[in-house]
Amino acid sequence: MARIRGTTRLVGLLGWPVAHSRSPQMHNAAFAAMGLDWAYVPLPVRPEDLEDAIRGLRALGFAGANVTVPHKTAVIPLLDEISPLARAVGAVNTLRAVEGRWVGENTDVEGFRRALQEIGLSVQGQTVAIIGAGGAARAVLAALALEGVGEVFLLHRSLDRAHRMLETLEASFPAAGLRLPPVHPIHLEDPLPEGIVALIHTTPVGMAPDVEACLWPPDRPFPWGLQAVIDLIYEPPRTRLMALAEVAGIPAYNGLGMLLHQGALAFTLWTGQEAPLETMRAALQELDSS
Repeated sequence: MARIRGTTRLVGLLGWPVAHSRSPQMHNAAFAAMGLDWAYVPLPVRPEDLEDAIRGLRALGFAGANVTVPHKTAVIPLLDEISPLARAVGAVNTLRAVEGRWVGENTDVEGFRRALQEIGLSVQGQTVAIIGAGGAARAVLAALALEGVGEVFLLHRSLDRAHRMLETLEASFPAAGLRLPPVHPIHLEDPLPEGIVALIHTTPVGMAPDVEACLWPPDRPFPWGLQAVIDLIYEPPRTRLMALAEVAGIPAYNGLGMLLHQGALAFTLWTGQEAPLETMRAALQELDSS
């Protein structure tokens, strides 16, 4: 457990809700392993209180923070500076205080890339499907673009929202040096072509406590040739979507890999030190077994 002293530097997690988050245990284990007088605390903030919360972080001398739903986009105009990558995806998940200025970063993109590499899934020149059109979907699409994906099918219940996301990224990606692959918005219930290598779910549907919810109908077959189903949810560790994939004989992964790697990148941004990745991984696994 982190020991708070008068000298302790504070970082935290801004979101609503945050009670389910594993980030405090992961980061506090990392600080302890590195002998750093730092502590990570959950900061539940209602959407209408976000501006006050950012002023509070400044006034209280926080060293930084993570940002999760529903604040990843809303926080942008409240900051002094935004990294080119965060601006390109229109989402910030990491804040750091730099000489009195608050800078917004996005470690979700590289975090997802590293999670993909860790499970050995290559998407270079391949076709991938993404469910969702929010901040997480934009980060995943940026990661796929950096990995050289061939084309992407964007599934959503609202085609208008999917098209609006695509229009935004067509303008913002080139400014950050990102090549936007061919993206095909389709309705969630429309059939998918064969040959898709990965299906990536980026919405909160199915997250605890509503663990039986799932956007993929149980009687709908997965596309032929699918090599992986990835659900960015990690609570519960095995979602309904993952269970359906496993029954169909398809490897399924939750969002803990992305959480781990984006957290390690944030740790380095705050402290200037390389993150103790295996310590952080062990802290997440300990929560799974408790």
